[in-house]
Amino acid sequence: MLRSCGLSLIGVLGLGISLAYGQVGSVLSKDSQWEQGKNYLAEGKAAAAKEIFSALLNKYPKDPDLYLFLAFTFLRLRDPQAAEAQIRKALALAPNHAEARTLLGWIDLEVKRDYGSAVDEYARVVELRPAFPEAYNNLGVAFKKKGDMDKALESFNQALKLRPDYNEAWSNRGWVYAEQRKWGEARADFEQALRINPHDAGALYGLSHVLKEARDYAAAQRALSRLMIQSPNFVYWLEWGELQLVRYYWVLLLVAGALFLQSRYKKVRRDSHGS
Repeated sequence: MLRSCGLSLIGVLGLGISLAYGQVGSVLSKDSQWEQGKNYLAEGKAAAAKEIFSALLNKYPKDPDLYLFLAFTFLRLRDPQAAEAQIRKALALAPNHAEARTLLGWIDLEVKRDYGSAVDEYARVVELRPAFPEAYNNLGVAFKKKGDMDKALESFNQALKLRPDYNEAWSNRGWVYAEQRKWGEARADFEQALRINPHDAGALYGLSHVLKEARDYAAAQRALSRLMIQSPNFVYWLEWGELQLVRYYWVLLLVAGALFLQSRYKKVRRDSHGS
């Protein structure tokens, strides 16, 4: 349930095509087609955006931002290989392009599952953007998926130092603590994330797990109920049902015991009458 803040493809494309580090700007800003292409992409019209960005390449073949947004377009068209090719073209023109490296890290992390390469890319972004908490959060996610919990904690701690109200970093750190079975610390982080954003799905799901470990099944069900209202995921319903069985298992035992005794009583009576 860890999330790479600002790097989820849905998150990136849903923010008016802005990255975690701010709006992209270049000589393209004076071209009306550039704005039109970005608008198409924001509206989900990836094919139309691709046509415009491809045409713009003939006019601005040396602009790395154009290759970056074309990469976004290919990701929307479910072609990560083409997207990666465009990102590498952007980096060939501008090796220190933080946004391009951030997106490349996302592809390594979420598409290729190459966590070592994702760590390398995000670490480079941290060097380029040391004042941005999003960079440390992304690096923490990559370290966690790579299995390096200590370095993941260091990254999330730095993200929270730079931005104390960063709910996704609180939630992500909570999942690291949960992985380490530090339930008290995990619960505190999930609850803090929910104080900042009561609709944080990752924090709600994490809190339900922590409460289940604490055997507070009623509270765990309440957390899952809130989550199911936001996202009717079958997995949440299944876990809610399992908690329901755990909470009332003693009732089932009593019913089973009563049925067993009743059947034994009837058998004894039958045997008695038969003799």
